[in-house]
Amino acid sequence: FIIPAGPSFCSGATYLVFIRTIEALRERGQLRLDYGALERLIIRDQRDGEGVWGRWNANGPGTARLFHELRLGRNFDNIDQAKPGDFMKIFWSRQVGRNEHGHSTIFLGMENRPDGQYVRYWSSNIPSGYGEKIVPRSKIAYAFFSRLETPANLARVTSAPLVDTYLASLLRSRSSISEAGAKCGL
Repeated sequence: FIIPAGPSFCSGATYLVFIRTIEALRERGQLRLDYGALERLIIRDQRDGEGVWGRWNANGPGTARLFHELRLGRNFDNIDQAKPGDFMKIFWSRQVGRNEHGHSTIFLGMENRPDGQYVRYWSSNIPSGYGEKIVPRSKIAYAFFSRLETPANLARVTSAPLVDTYLASLLRSRSSISEAGAKCGL
């Protein structure tokens, strides 16, 4: 039985990778989270900035903001430091928040071609859904990378504010790359 292809979202694709990573660590006994923390990971009807999913799914640097807030790992913006498996938020323009054009991805690597450098990533991509895509590095206006280094800090989610007001505001207002970077510890 094959499920027909349907629309999906980039943030949902990368959140799935995040959750599967957490599950794998728990199954191997490398991560213990109490019921309260696990409950916070469930996707419900959270708005942008609300809860874990609402942070991850928000406009702007949702994943990087969550990583900074809970100290899950470091955020950086130098693609030369990126490793396969890092979460990568691509900004196709320098707009952050309202009017933003971005893409939540998993960085896979760089390729040198005769016409320049290319960035390879995995996500939910138009038009084919989940899979790899390669784009010229020159098409990426900016990128934030988040590397999961201290997953045990996910336990802090139970004491985090329910809503991240910065991320929640990005549906209606604009931010900047520099402000977003500052909010993510860059």
